[in-house]
Amino acid sequence: MELKVLKTEEDYNQALSRLEKIFHAPMDSKEGDEAELLTLLIEKYEEEHYPIEAPDPIEAIKFRMEQMGMTNKELAEILGYKSRVSEIFSRKRKLNLNMIRKLHEKLNIPYESLIANY
Repeated sequence: MELKVLKTEEDYNQALSRLEKIFHAPMDSKEGDEAELLTLLIEKYEEEHYPIEAPDPIEAIKFRMEQMGMTNKELAEILGYKSRVSEIFSRKRKLNLNMIRKLHEKLNIPYESLIANY
Protein backbone atom coordinates (compact mmCIF):
# COMPACT_ATOMS: atom_id res chain seq x y z
CA MET A 1 0.00 0.00 0.00
CA GLU A 2 1.21 3.48 -0.80
CA LEU A 3 1.46 5.36 2.49
CA LYS A 4 -0.10 8.81 2.50
CA VAL A 5 -1.97 11.15 4.82
CA LEU A 6 -5.51 9.88 5.38
CA LYS A 7 -7.89 12.55 4.14
CA THR A 8 -11.10 10.68 3.40
CA GLU A 9 -13.17 7.93 4.95
CA GLU A 10 -12.17 5.73 2.02
CA ASP A 11 -8.46 6.31 2.77
CA TYR A 12 -9.14 5.49 6.41
CA ASN A 13 -10.98 2.24 5.60
CA GLN A 14 -8.25 1.13 3.21
CA ALA A 15 -5.62 1.79 5.86
CA LEU A 16 -7.60 -0.22 8.43
CA SER A 17 -7.98 -3.09 5.98
CA ARG A 18 -4.27 -3.14 5.18
CA LEU A 19 -3.31 -2.92 8.84
CA GLU A 20 -5.53 -5.89 9.62
CA LYS A 21 -3.61 -7.95 7.03
CA ILE A 22 -0.12 -7.04 8.28
CA PHE A 23 -0.84 -6.50 11.98
CA HIS A 24 1.26 -9.47 13.16
CA ALA A 25 4.24 -8.80 10.90
CA PRO A 26 7.63 -8.90 12.67
CA MET A 27 8.68 -5.50 13.99
CA ASP A 28 11.97 -5.41 12.09
CA SER A 29 10.44 -6.26 8.70
CA LYS A 30 9.22 -4.06 5.84
CA GLU A 31 5.60 -4.95 6.70
CA GLY A 32 6.28 -4.29 10.38
CA ASP A 33 7.45 -0.78 9.54
CA GLU A 34 4.41 -0.31 7.32
CA ALA A 35 2.12 -1.44 10.15
CA GLU A 36 3.73 1.03 12.53
CA LEU A 37 3.31 3.92 10.09
CA LEU A 38 -0.29 2.92 9.31
CA THR A 39 -1.05 2.88 13.03
CA LEU A 40 0.20 6.45 13.37
CA LEU A 41 -1.81 7.61 10.35
CA ILE A 42 -4.96 5.88 11.61
CA GLU A 43 -4.57 7.35 15.10
CA LYS A 44 -4.17 10.85 13.67
CA TYR A 45 -7.27 10.45 11.48
CA GLU A 46 -9.32 9.10 14.41
CA GLU A 47 -8.23 11.93 16.71
CA GLU A 48 -9.43 14.46 14.15
CA HIS A 49 -12.62 12.76 12.98
CA TYR A 50 -13.73 10.63 15.96
CA PRO A 51 -12.66 12.52 19.09
CA ILE A 52 -13.50 10.92 22.42
CA GLU A 53 -14.54 13.40 25.05
CA ALA A 54 -13.14 13.01 28.52
CA PRO A 55 -15.60 11.76 31.13
CA ASP A 56 -17.01 14.24 33.57
CA PRO A 57 -15.17 14.39 36.90
CA ILE A 58 -17.70 12.28 38.79
CA GLU A 59 -17.59 9.49 36.21
CA ALA A 60 -13.77 9.64 36.21
CA ILE A 61 -13.71 9.22 40.00
CA LYS A 62 -16.20 6.33 39.93
CA PHE A 63 -14.26 4.62 37.14
CA ARG A 64 -10.96 4.92 39.00
CA MET A 65 -12.56 3.67 42.21
CA GLU A 66 -13.89 0.65 40.34
CA GLN A 67 -10.46 -0.05 38.86
CA MET A 68 -8.90 0.08 42.30
CA GLY A 69 -11.69 -1.83 44.07
CA MET A 70 -12.18 1.20 46.29
CA THR A 71 -15.24 1.82 48.46
CA ASN A 72 -17.01 5.10 49.19
CA LYS A 73 -15.66 4.84 52.74
CA GLU A 74 -12.08 4.74 51.42
CA LEU A 75 -12.79 7.74 49.20
CA ALA A 76 -14.21 9.55 52.23
CA GLU A 77 -10.88 9.00 53.99
CA ILE A 78 -9.18 10.83 51.13
CA LEU A 79 -11.69 13.68 50.96
CA GLY A 80 -12.23 13.99 54.69
CA TYR A 81 -15.97 13.38 55.19
CA LYS A 82 -18.33 10.54 54.28
CA SER A 83 -21.16 12.99 53.65
CA ARG A 84 -19.02 14.81 51.07
CA VAL A 85 -18.75 11.67 48.96
CA SER A 86 -22.52 11.28 48.70
CA GLU A 87 -22.95 15.02 48.06
CA ILE A 88 -20.34 14.91 45.29
CA PHE A 89 -21.78 11.77 43.70
CA SER A 90 -25.30 13.24 43.81
CA ARG A 91 -23.81 16.42 42.29
CA LYS A 92 -24.99 18.60 45.16
CA ARG A 93 -21.41 19.63 45.93
CA LYS A 94 -18.72 20.57 43.42
CA LEU A 95 -15.14 19.45 43.80
CA ASN A 96 -12.97 22.14 45.34
CA LEU A 97 -9.29 22.71 44.61
CA ASN A 98 -8.14 20.79 47.69
CA MET A 99 -10.28 17.77 46.73
CA ILE A 100 -8.97 17.88 43.16
CA ARG A 101 -5.38 17.87 44.40
CA LYS A 102 -6.03 14.94 46.75
CA LEU A 103 -7.83 12.92 44.07
CA HIS A 104 -5.00 13.53 41.63
CA GLU A 105 -2.35 12.62 44.18
CA LYS A 106 -4.03 9.56 45.73
CA LEU A 107 -5.97 8.13 42.78
CA ASN A 108 -3.76 9.40 39.95
CA ILE A 109 -6.73 10.91 38.09
CA PRO A 110 -5.52 13.52 35.58
CA TYR A 111 -6.20 17.12 36.52
CA GLU A 112 -7.87 17.64 33.13
CA SER A 113 -10.55 15.11 34.03
CA LEU A 114 -11.14 16.56 37.48
CA ILE A 115 -11.51 20.21 36.44
CA ALA A 116 -13.90 19.63 33.54
CA ASN A 117 -17.40 21.12 33.75
CA TYR A 118 -20.16 18.88 35.00
